[in-house]
Amino acid sequence: MIKNSSKKDKLLNKQFNKINKIEEKILTKKENGFIKNRLNPYKQKVEEKIPKKLQSTLEKAFEKGFKIVFQKGTSLIEKSYNKEKIKNEFDINNYGFDKQTTKKNLKKIDRNSQNKLILNKSISILEGGLLGILGIGLPDIPLFIGVILKTIYEICLGYGYNYDTNQEKAYILNIICAAVTTGDTQKRYLEEIDLIGSEIDNGIVKQYFLDDLTQQCSKYMASSMLTSKFIQGLPLIGIIGGITNYKTIKDISNIAKIKYKKRYLNKIRNN
Repeated sequence: MIKNSSKKDKLLNKQFNKINKIEEKILTKKENGFIKNRLNPYKQKVEEKIPKKLQSTLEKAFEKGFKIVFQKGTSLIEKSYNKEKIKNEFDINNYGFDKQTTKKNLKKIDRNSQNKLILNKSISILEGGLLGILGIGLPDIPLFIGVILKTIYEICLGYGYNYDTNQEKAYILNIICAAVTTGDTQKRYLEEIDLIGSEIDNGIVKQYFLDDLTQQCSKYMASSMLTSKFIQGLPLIGIIGGITNYKTIKDISNIAKIKYKKRYLNKIRNN
């Protein structure tokens, strides 16, 4: 019994160390050389031509998009995957990990959360690229938010969590904020995600003002994607919007994976 407990603690400690290193890497991530040297000069030239009102317009579009998708879109998103199947797979894999706490069994849970990510990233390129070719920039925002939430929801279910309560929605909005910010702001959101997760998992009920959080998230999303949404509104060259959509989905899914896994491991450690 002591031997098994020691083996479990050793595995969990290694996993936590790995997650901490990933988070440190995210916070100290250096900009890609090609983007810095080739794309940024072009981006700066484009930004000079962006109407000043577009930032505000984009913020409002994201804010409205989040509210619509949260209120009316979840049932539609759930039609794009088999919710019960993901939950059942987690229950089976979680039982196996509980009975035999090994790296192999943990990987089964990880795979259950990651199998759909490639498809979601591909969808983000497809919808961003096609709408960009047609010169449509803003109307795709609810669709893009739907892909973002579909990605997070599947990861969430894959680690045994639900996404229906206001606290979980606050957790999700903080994940998105962390993914589209940098430096001290990103660090603050990464810490806030852990705090909210801990409160939820320990039964601490706290009221979150989702309208304020949605507004914050929309502001950061708009700032992060301002240039791409502008050029996505221009025929032909707007295809670059699909590339930006892919990067955003990738960054969000990376944060979601490490944070939900961290919550799951904390739950295992405290049981």
